[in-house]
Amino acid sequence: MIKILCVGKIKEGYLQDLINDYLKRISKYHKIEIIELKDDSNYQKETSNLLEHIKSSDYNIALDIKGKMVTSEEFASIIDKTFLTNSTITFIIGGSLGLNDEIKSKCQQIISFSHLTFPHGLFRGILLEQIYRSFKILNNEAYHK
Repeated sequence: MIKILCVGKIKEGYLQDLINDYLKRISKYHKIEIIELKDDSNYQKETSNLLEHIKSSDYNIALDIKGKMVTSEEFASIIDKTFLTNSTITFIIGGSLGLNDEIKSKCQQIISFSHLTFPHGLFRGILLEQIYRSFKILNNEAYHK
C-alpha cells in the first residue's frame, strides 16, 4: 500500500481534479490512500498529529526541500526496491512550516523534488504524478520519456 500523509485540505477544484485523476490511474497498479490532517497554526500540534499517524512498521519517506534530489528513474527504483521488503510506503508532506527533525528521524529516507517551494495542493499532484510515472517505468509502459 502507498499512503500519503499530508497537512491541509485541497480547496481548489482544479487541484482536486488533478489529484483524483492520478489516484484513479495509480489504483490500477497499487492500492493508495491519502490521509489528510488538519492544517494547524500551532506547529507543535501539527507535528504531534503527524507523529500519531507515522507507523514504525511502514517505510516512511519525508518530502522535504533539504532532502536528496532524485530522478524519476531513481524514484521508481526506490518504490520497486522498498516493496520487496515492506508492504507499505508512507510519503509525508508537512504544512507550510515544513517537517521538523523529530518527524524526519522517523523516516528511512528524505527526498526533495526540487529546491523550489510549491503550494501544498500542487505538490500533492506532483507527487502523485511521479508515483504514477514510477509504475509506468517499472512496467516498461509508454509514458515516461
